[in-house]
Amino acid sequence: MPEAALHVGSGKVRELYALDEERLLLVASDRISTFDVVLPTDIPDKGRVLTGLSGFWFARTREICPNHLLNLRSDGRSTECRRLQMLPIECVVRGYLAGSGWKDYTATGAVCGHALPVGLTESAELSEPIFTPATKAASGHDENIDRDQAAELVGADRLAEVERVSIALYRHAAERARRRGILIADTKFEFGLDEERRLVLGDEALTPDSSRFWPADDYAAARSQPSFDKQFVRDYCETLGWGKTPPGPELPDDVVAGTRARYVEAFERLTGIAFDDYLADPEVVLR
Repeated sequence: MPEAALHVGSGKVRELYALDEERLLLVASDRISTFDVVLPTDIPDKGRVLTGLSGFWFARTREICPNHLLNLRSDGRSTECRRLQMLPIECVVRGYLAGSGWKDYTATGAVCGHALPVGLTESAELSEPIFTPATKAASGHDENIDRDQAAELVGADRLAEVERVSIALYRHAAERARRRGILIADTKFEFGLDEERRLVLGDEALTPDSSRFWPADDYAAARSQPSFDKQFVRDYCETLGWGKTPPGPELPDDVVAGTRARYVEAFERLTGIAFDDYLADPEVVLR
């Protein structure tokens, strides 16, 4: 346990410690979850990739929305952050039709209340990014909801603000990522409120765990895409006949190595920083 810190909670990937009444310490482990089940096999350095990429994006999106970041610690996986009152929804923005969005579209022709044109194919780029909120599940699967359901949870005015900010963050990141050869198919943000009830970006931002990253030079609609995120692990698990309930399967060495390589490549492509340079000095991502 970090010195002088009280452990206050565990997530699928992170451990949460209280430093004092105003600050928390988020420690990103190397655990990986798929289909909302934490697997028994770790991915080396995964937590450092998540922490470093989040820090990189936090430093470059402050003008769009303030965030909780106070400091990155020297281990590369620990973030000192402000305490927030977190909103009870996950804020997903989709620029492409994939994952649960594709499943919803094939079933209903809509995604979270957004009626989409007839005849779209898997991985199709949408004419405009769409905001598709979801419930937060402490355990089990998150559930896509529409704007009316989200408004019941956070209020109509706050939801309008969250939608506007989420889409602005997505547009900013997607433009930068495209220049670096990566398409951000979709991403999830989590927001909280500070003591003055101002909206603040928290948790993680634009990482391989919270986003679907595709190589731009290999993109083609009407099929699934190769990716720099945990889709590689999902695809392996889909071959096992596993029922997607605990306990999760062990991962073989080649899947572990391939997943780590994809996470590190996403880090280096998006930041333009060598991962070894980040390990030597985590604050390099903030400059």
